[in-house]
Amino acid sequence: MSRHDWESAAADWLEQLSVDSLRRARRVVRAIDATHVEVDGQTLVNFSSNDYLGLSHHTAVIAACCEAMRVHGAGAGAAPLVAGQTPLHAEAEARLAAWKQTESAVLLPSGYQANLAAIQTLANVAKRGGKSLRILMDKLCHASLIDAVRSSDSAFRVFPHNGMEKLQRLLAEGDTGQIQVVVTESIFSMDGDAAQLKALSLLKLQYSFLLMLDEAHSSGVYGSAGRGLADELGLNSLADVSIVTLSKAFGCGGGVVCGSQVFCDALVNSARAYIYSTATPPVIPGALLAGLSVMENEPELQSRLRESSKRIRDNLSRMRFQIPPGDSPIIAIILGDQNTALNAAEQLRAAGHLCIAIRPPTVAPNTSRLRITISARHTDAELDALLTSLRSLRM
Repeated sequence: MSRHDWESAAADWLEQLSVDSLRRARRVVRAIDATHVEVDGQTLVNFSSNDYLGLSHHTAVIAACCEAMRVHGAGAGAAPLVAGQTPLHAEAEARLAAWKQTESAVLLPSGYQANLAAIQTLANVAKRGGKSLRILMDKLCHASLIDAVRSSDSAFRVFPHNGMEKLQRLLAEGDTGQIQVVVTESIFSMDGDAAQLKALSLLKLQYSFLLMLDEAHSSGVYGSAGRGLADELGLNSLADVSIVTLSKAFGCGGGVVCGSQVFCDALVNSARAYIYSTATPPVIPGALLAGLSVMENEPELQSRLRESSKRIRDNLSRMRFQIPPGDSPIIAIILGDQNTALNAAEQLRAAGHLCIAIRPPTVAPNTSRLRITISARHTDAELDALLTSLRSLRM
């Protein structure tokens, strides 16, 4: 296929996406503060950010980033195993491991890479040990987990979302010599509901398996000092491998794999996603350290976030909107087809709210939605205005 042929095929595909109201385009969004943005000259209240605690604009976090850049420079300059592991990186990893109550932690440039590196480690060690790896994954796991599992060449099965009975049958079917790994998120990114962690803890008493838990959307939101949903439920030791994503409640970027010393050492020695990537810029561990201090010393941010999330959820339920169960700051209003969701998003934008429509293939067909996310920094007046606008939607 020539370049011309390829670009012609791409153009046809993109045109069909436009016809189906599924084509995506990046918009330029200028952040004003933690909850306000400017889009095409219009100031909007941002209800589409994962910056749950507003740390992206917290003065302590910004100051820490500036100091990290002043002392360590703009970039790490090399992979961690070459010359990119600065004292700040090492301090941040140790501090986050202590916060997460694990033996060790490894910092990577993104949550996507963290998930990829963790799965690569599980698969590589199993292969070197002459064992087969079998992964059992929740149907609504994030794309980064799906891609990581598929690229690992490991056997895998997908169980229905939070389908513990099906998961139990799959675990029972596993061969004695297999290493079985259950992969799930604690709070699911598109529905905002929670994994059945207590049920998983009971299954662990009956079956031998490793649990990999992605706490991207529960870190900072649940648990003592924001340690996550497992901590809040008193299940800190449940997960064998935990993922913390820094681009959500931490307000910066990057991802961290948390686990035993042996697991993290194995990751450093086997995960291509870690070995062959330049270390994160020093501002990231700087922001991480400052973010941990804020979570530990300003618990009122988490309290405010949880209260505001409950308030919006309760009101939407009274308005008879279809929303998945839960109490997280991710609130999905299921509207059905993509045109309905796009129309609702435009009405909200006209009213001054940024609420992005989520369409297939990110979500299943006929489940297009408004994905509303709440921040601890949203004021009561802004929450009231959002509810007023939602009540007035014409669909």
